[in-house]
Amino acid sequence: MTQNSKHLKDDIDERPGDTAGVDAETVGHFVELVEVGARDGLIVAMEDLHPADMADVFEQMPPHVFKQAVKLLRDQLPADMIAELSEDLRAGVLDELSDQIVADVLEDLDSDDAVLLAADLEDDRQERVFEQINASDRAAIETSLNFDEETAGRLMQRDFVAAPEFWTVGQAIDHMRSAEDLPEPFFEVYLVDPAFRLTGVVPLSVLIRASRTTPLKELGVELSAAVKPEMDQEEVAYLFQQYNLASAPVVDEGGRLTGMITVDDMVDVIQEENKEDLLALSGVNDGGSYQTVWDAVLSRAPWLGVNLFTAFLASGAISFFEDTLSQIIALAVLMPVVAALGGNAGSQALAVTVRAIAERDMMGARAGQAVRRELFTAVLNGIIFSIGVGLIALIWFNDPRLAGVISIAMFCTFIWAGLAGVLVPLTLQKLGADPAVASSVFVLTSVDIVGFCAFLGLATIVLL
Repeated sequence: MTQNSKHLKDDIDERPGDTAGVDAETVGHFVELVEVGARDGLIVAMEDLHPADMADVFEQMPPHVFKQAVKLLRDQLPADMIAELSEDLRAGVLDELSDQIVADVLEDLDSDDAVLLAADLEDDRQERVFEQINASDRAAIETSLNFDEETAGRLMQRDFVAAPEFWTVGQAIDHMRSAEDLPEPFFEVYLVDPAFRLTGVVPLSVLIRASRTTPLKELGVELSAAVKPEMDQEEVAYLFQQYNLASAPVVDEGGRLTGMITVDDMVDVIQEENKEDLLALSGVNDGGSYQTVWDAVLSRAPWLGVNLFTAFLASGAISFFEDTLSQIIALAVLMPVVAALGGNAGSQALAVTVRAIAERDMMGARAGQAVRRELFTAVLNGIIFSIGVGLIALIWFNDPRLAGVISIAMFCTFIWAGLAGVLVPLTLQKLGADPAVASSVFVLTSVDIVGFCAFLGLATIVLL
């Protein structure tokens, strides 16, 4: 093993969770093959790996080794492995490949994965590549690209199995055995009328149990859900979760079958949406391991700028009580306690609420139940921690009045933190804003202002 490979292996051993389905030894072996230019060895080694694991290996390579590997393999890079790469690396791979190789890759992939890669291409290059793709594949990709990102139209697969209602099980099976373009995987046979309107669905588990002479119409079951191409991917993911779907048909406004979406794509969407919500609560995005320092600064600086403004709002509230602070130094010592506990309480309520909104658990009467739950939770936590903080302040400063002030202020802060954590995201949702992105700034700033004003205001009234 080369020195670079050894350092890489040692680094990965310290971070075992980062390698997903592959181990450090495998990654190190691939790095060594790349460094010595063993193209044939790389091709053989890749044959033993699943495309997703292969993508993990390439993502764990140092950037310079990754680029070297792409240049070394070029037309031997498996299409399904390229589709499994993260977005930034996938774009880097496409930049290194010729238009003809990219066209071959798109033709090898299922339509949904082909659309994913085609969207990474610049418009002028996209047109050049499309000129080298057969007409049917090009039409399918271009039609999907007409839909907005993160919609069902972008996710749907154009290959599916459909059959007339009057066919028998035997006819359907014979058709599937002779077809050359069956999707992989698929779980259902869709029933259509002469106008290709969707009329029902036959699960494969039902089909294989029936006799060959049974009409498909007799086996058709009612659709749990049908998806429109314009539907947001998060809405589609909710349908899959709600009805335990393995796949779902996509139909146009006239009810005609245009594609299908399978659960493997929905798993990716659910993970992506969860990750986006988590990162948005912190005001950052997913930079990935290959993000540059400058890109990281550009992505985070705007929210830090917003936080700078809100921090001065909180400081402005404190400035109203300069005289009080100058006379009672203990208040400055205890102020961070109020801000820290109140902020954490607000963040807890906010995280629970944003997650519930994403899972459609905040509709109708449930929203009122959530507000009451967070209020009662805030009351109980407020009682517990206001007593605890008051006792600590009493022991520390030996001043019962100061202890009473911080206890009352802490209780009020907890109440507001609980209410703000649930009401702010619900209000933003009503206004059409994304609660995950915008809520944290409003919640934390308001909690700080309420906490400081309650604490310093009471101190001014009681202690001076």
